[in-house]
Amino acid sequence: MKDIENRADIDELMNRFYGKALTDEIIGYIFDAAELDIEKHLPIIGDFWETILFGTGNYQKYGRNPLQIHGELHLKTPLLSKHFRHWLKLFTETVDETYAGERAEFAKLRADAVANRMLNFVSGIPSLEFQKQE
Repeated sequence: MKDIENRADIDELMNRFYGKALTDEIIGYIFDAAELDIEKHLPIIGDFWETILFGTGNYQKYGRNPLQIHGELHLKTPLLSKHFRHWLKLFTETVDETYAGERAEFAKLRADAVANRMLNFVSGIPSLEFQKQE
């Protein structure tokens, strides 16, 4: 297997990953709650990972804050530790099935950091379910 070498490799990885994630029993419904338009999302998430893996800075043009976006999603449907762990498991499996090398390993490390940062952020935001119980 080859390493992640360019944007085409990132796009392939994202297509494979989202092919699994969107229909996954544990996290698939979250993408429905997000009303995710996958055709619009793939170029954006591709720019996100291209920025992380190749330092292009392409993601900045969107002016988006991933923490804020997931915080807003958390208000629609609670994002729990099990969701982030499962997302990371699917992402890691997809990388391992498709690529091997230094950049592939770096992508998995960064995905772990992203998942933990998102979890820490949304953990500080009460979900609507919690708010309804008050």
